[in-house]
Amino acid sequence: MIALGLLRFALLGYLGAAVAALLAANGRQPLPSRLLVLALRFGALAHGASIALRGLAEGTSAIATFDAGLSLLGLLVVVVFLAAQRTRPVAALGLVVAPLAFALTLAADLVYEGAHPVAPALHSIWLPIHVVLSLLGDAVFAVAFSTSVLYLFRERRLKSHRVRGWMRQLPSLEALDRLNYVCLVWGVILLTLGIVSGVIWAHTAWRGAWTSDPKLVLSLAVWVIYVVLLLGRMTIGWRGRWAAQLTMAGFAVIVLSLVGVNALGLGNHGRLF
Repeated sequence: MIALGLLRFALLGYLGAAVAALLAANGRQPLPSRLLVLALRFGALAHGASIALRGLAEGTSAIATFDAGLSLLGLLVVVVFLAAQRTRPVAALGLVVAPLAFALTLAADLVYEGAHPVAPALHSIWLPIHVVLSLLGDAVFAVAFSTSVLYLFRERRLKSHRVRGWMRQLPSLEALDRLNYVCLVWGVILLTLGIVSGVIWAHTAWRGAWTSDPKLVLSLAVWVIYVVLLLGRMTIGWRGRWAAQLTMAGFAVIVLSLVGVNALGLGNHGRLF
């Protein structure tokens, strides 16, 4: 299958980027920023083509399986990173983004299911709208998570006066904190739209059987964490380490949602994906 072959080409691109980043991280050589970005671009192109071909072949069902959701999330994480890279020099984020994209895409390949029939009640324009908005929000939060990991790492190195080699290429703490804030704002907007579109769609498809769905409960928990964090930043100055730790906590709930709900088949979302 061509789509599956392209997905594996994407895996090679992400693997190359991850290896280049990790080799630099374990040594004292400069981070190969251009190589890392090029490898991720190659992977994203192959990945996007894979998803497009699968969509043409399978229609709506191409985003209605667990593996398809993981695959699309992996691509969107890279796309968000590359978009951020165009506006500011954040290639060092590839140290976290590349392994994350590789892990998501590898998981999608390992649990690949192919075409999956969608229940007639779920055939709606809200399906792609809800799925794309929700996964795009998760991807933005994944980049916020990456900035938080780098923030805590850089802060610790600065305090111990151990900044050398590739670490000199890391953005400043202020730049990382600023990027984290931008990602949080956009992530909350996208998550809100994803929840609203999901509620509209679920009300039509499932009537009253969706209000206690585990995925909805966890999505609302993520929304609360990030909204509280944003309000704290705007009102009482939550920044730096505290903001980074809360950002990572919110992303941990997103991972729990992906694994605990979708992988284990819990609730309506587990049956959908």
